[in-house]
Amino acid sequence: MSRFILDASVTLCWCFENQATHYSEAIFEMLAGGDEESVPFIWPLELANVLVISERRRSLTVAQVTGFLEELSAWPIQVDTLGVDRAFQQILSTAREHSLSAYDAAYLELAIREGLPLATLDEELRKAAKAVGVKIAGAE
Repeated sequence: MSRFILDASVTLCWCFENQATHYSEAIFEMLAGGDEESVPFIWPLELANVLVISERRRSLTVAQVTGFLEELSAWPIQVDTLGVDRAFQQILSTAREHSLSAYDAAYLELAIREGLPLATLDEELRKAAKAVGVKIAGAE
C-alpha cells in the first residue's frame, strides 16, 4: 500500500465518464487496490463547485451527484487541514514561484510537505511538481 496526493482533476474524471482517461482509470485502480490518498483543504470545495455548476447546467442530476459523493465517501480520503494555516505563507509562495493558482499550489505544497507523489491531470501542476522533485503518482 502507498499514499499519494489526489487532485480534483483526477477525481472528477470518475464522475464524468466522458472525461475518463487511461491515467484517471489507473489512479482509480490504485485506490481500489488499497492505496490511500490525501487531499488539501480546498479539494472538497473544488469538487462541490464543479458538481453544483454541473447540476445548474443540467449535465448532472442531483441523484447522480448524490450517488457519486456516496461512492467517494467509501474511499479513505484524508483531508489535510494544516494547509489552512499555510495559505498565506507557503501556499502563496509556492503559487508565486511556480506561476500556479493558489488552488493548484495547495496540492503541490501538500505533496512537498508530506513527501508524497501527486496524482493530477493538470499539465502546469505536473510541470511544477517535476521541477521540485515531486513524483507523479501512477507514472511509469
